[in-house]
Amino acid sequence: MGHSLGLGWFILLVVVMNTQAQKRPPLNITAQCLGNVMRVDVGPLGGNLMKITAVMNNTAIPLTPSLASQCGISVKIDLLGNALIYASLQNCFAHNVDDKEFTTALHVRLHGNQLFEDEVYQVVKTCRYTPWAFREIVCDHSYMEVSVKRAAADDYGLPAYSDHDLVFALQKRPIDAGYIITTVVFFTPEERIMKATEAHQRGYGVGNTPTRVILRSSKSALATYTQTVAGVPMKVFKTSTIFEKQWLTARVDAVAACPVLDGHSVSFTPTMITWRLPQRIDPLMSSGRVQLLEVYLGINGQTLDPTQMPAKLSTDDSYIIVQLPVGADGGYFKSHIQGNRYLLSYTIEPMLELLWTEDGEDTRYKVLFPITTPLLSLNLQVFDETVPKQQVFKLVLGHFAPDVALMNITFPSEVLTIAQCHTRGFNIREHVSPNSSLKVFTLEVPFTDPAVLQSRGMGFIVYSLHLTFGLLVLNEFAPFSHTARVLDAFFNLPAVPPSVSGSCDYQNFYVLVEHGTSDFNFHTMVGKRLLTPGLAQQYGYMENGTHFNLVVPFAAPDVEFEAITPTSIRTRIDVILKDPESNVPISDFSMACNFFSLLTECFPNGTITTLAVKLESVPSLNPSELTLLDPTCGPVYSDDRYAYFVFTANSCGTTRKFLPNAMLYENDISVPHDLETKSTSDSEEAEFALKVSCYYDLNTTHAVSFHTRPRRSEPYAENAKGQLQVAMRLSLDDSFREFYRLEDSPIMKHLQQPLYFEVELMSAINPQVSLELENCWATLDEDKMSQPRWDLIINGCPHTDPHHVVFHPVWTDARVQYPSHLKRFEVQMFAFTENEEDLSPQVFVHCDVVICDTRNPLGGICNGQCSDPEYRRGKRHISEEQSSKSFVTFGPVIMS
Repeated sequence: MGHSLGLGWFILLVVVMNTQAQKRPPLNITAQCLGNVMRVDVGPLGGNLMKITAVMNNTAIPLTPSLASQCGISVKIDLLGNALIYASLQNCFAHNVDDKEFTTALHVRLHGNQLFEDEVYQVVKTCRYTPWAFREIVCDHSYMEVSVKRAAADDYGLPAYSDHDLVFALQKRPIDAGYIITTVVFFTPEERIMKATEAHQRGYGVGNTPTRVILRSSKSALATYTQTVAGVPMKVFKTSTIFEKQWLTARVDAVAACPVLDGHSVSFTPTMITWRLPQRIDPLMSSGRVQLLEVYLGINGQTLDPTQMPAKLSTDDSYIIVQLPVGADGGYFKSHIQGNRYLLSYTIEPMLELLWTEDGEDTRYKVLFPITTPLLSLNLQVFDETVPKQQVFKLVLGHFAPDVALMNITFPSEVLTIAQCHTRGFNIREHVSPNSSLKVFTLEVPFTDPAVLQSRGMGFIVYSLHLTFGLLVLNEFAPFSHTARVLDAFFNLPAVPPSVSGSCDYQNFYVLVEHGTSDFNFHTMVGKRLLTPGLAQQYGYMENGTHFNLVVPFAAPDVEFEAITPTSIRTRIDVILKDPESNVPISDFSMACNFFSLLTECFPNGTITTLAVKLESVPSLNPSELTLLDPTCGPVYSDDRYAYFVFTANSCGTTRKFLPNAMLYENDISVPHDLETKSTSDSEEAEFALKVSCYYDLNTTHAVSFHTRPRRSEPYAENAKGQLQVAMRLSLDDSFREFYRLEDSPIMKHLQQPLYFEVELMSAINPQVSLELENCWATLDEDKMSQPRWDLIINGCPHTDPHHVVFHPVWTDARVQYPSHLKRFEVQMFAFTENEEDLSPQVFVHCDVVICDTRNPLGGICNGQCSDPEYRRGKRHISEEQSSKSFVTFGPVIMS
């Protein structure tokens, strides 16, 4: 057997022309002559539809599947969207020059996407093919063709016809002074006679060229029949063509036989395809004097180089045997999903070309034989290529056909698209496996990502990754998934103690506490308080397995004020991690930052406001005792950390000084002399003094324009009535985020448990209004006047033992818009057990509240919570004109 086709020489002329403005990525179109067949490669189509039009004598003829089979053209599209067009050199539309040179012109049109206009590509190809065998047979996947050399015209009075006389379908016509094809006899195997016109109408191709007679049929036509040859079923197409001229007739016999894909001709293993073709094809051979001259093997119509051939070609006494590895080049895999089970099929189109002689006449036999394997079960696997020292999970998921896409990844707490994974810092790539045409997906996830679960042991840490890959078969839009349950990385860890670090911005401290290894247990102290669940929630606690974060406002109760300036406050946060058993500090962290804060504001109308804060250096200072230079001018609001003053530039001892271009007003905030003397006699504390300054420009000019218009009526005030609603509620804990409901009543508490009350002015939107607690007490009956009575707050101050009642600050958050509209306090349950005879299983708590105008307070309770320095003497200074009173009750609370 030879190693080359030896089909003579040929001429290639390929013209590719885009007839429209290019708006899609351009198609890659190549064409080549493969013996007596032309192949055009088109692709990738990119999901667009393709239409093919043949061009003959400047006429465009759309190709339908039936017309294509009748005329010797077939099209197939692989899984990757690439198209292969096979055309017999003797197709109906070829321009034939003396059966030596064949030119075929095709138009390829893409359409189907509304975003783009249709595009037309023209392919013109000329092939030269001279060593015609006496008989040439082509077995395509959609048609069968046999071409037989006929005698010269003079041998039986036939003229030599050109391609213009090619007989097909609508162009069949008599030839002047010559023979015409009138009748075709089909053997099925019984004889069936048809007129030539009827044969064309039924989809058969019947024609003649200058030297040959051509017959063509689809494999499913009625004129074909099945015959078993050496155990292999074959489709047979057998005809006799009758030529007539007046009273003369001539007859040309032709037969084609093509193998059928079944279990006798093709067998499969998971790794190998075996195709058997009989050496002696009886329908094509009539004697025993047959000599096989050449056998060639190819893929997709292209003859393979024997030195690079992936397939194995061999013969035995009866068969030519082709063995193709599953996954060989030239074929493709396709994905299938059955109940979330991933399956594969593999398709390849081998070609066999034989040349034999019989009684001095040669036959060239070409078979294009597409083969698709049964569904192959492929167990998807996740290969762990993680190197623990690199602190990154490295996973390989495979193997897949090219038509599979990775769409998303599901983790225990979230689902991420591939784009979100890349944004998150995951490295996801797609690779073709080195030893096959299948592909794999690789995924890299850092150990520090929140999707990675962690557990700790003595001296080691385990990082676990639980994930489900969401995949999609693209052509069929069939989703499926694959789950990797647990992937762990183990390595020894040195003993690392917990640590604290932090930073700050314009209004918050940001604290990071790293757990260290599991050898260390610790409690966290923020300032002087233990970090309880309630306090942690208040400070935005966020846990991440290896560490937790806190966000602490710069003026929170657990930070210390170190220094103040007119425009900023320097505050410090202390965080200590302690051993819970020995109470010994493990880690001590302290950070101080300057925060911008406008402590003093100077208003154009002469009003001055200022905020004084209690510094760490004067721990015994009571802010409510601070005054301006005029001792009678105290704060309008104060608590244990702040004192807020509102006064005018001509009051409270404010001094005035003229400067070159400004006027300076100054005042001092300090402790009155008599209180300061009493305080310093007990301890040597630093003095507290804060200077308040306001500058007013003397030369500033403001332009004012106005337009006078007579009044239509005198101004008047409209009288109206309103109602203020006050509510008291009981919080579950000191975070004041969740509260007991009315349907929870009565509420049961143990004696050791504290009660957390919140009183709120409801539905008010005026920030200049404040709610103050004047008096609060508890009774055993719902009647507020009943006895016995336990005083909790008197004149805004805790009664007797300050440990019984503790005020809690109110900060602006998602629920609280105006802190001045709320008051919060804590009461210990044992505050109601002073007299065992009065002990009752339930108590009711009542409060008198005062609604104040913060812009114009006139002393008393409206000066701030517990602002009266002589509250212990029971003095009360409430202006009924500048405040409104209300009453609220909560209960019962059952003690156990």
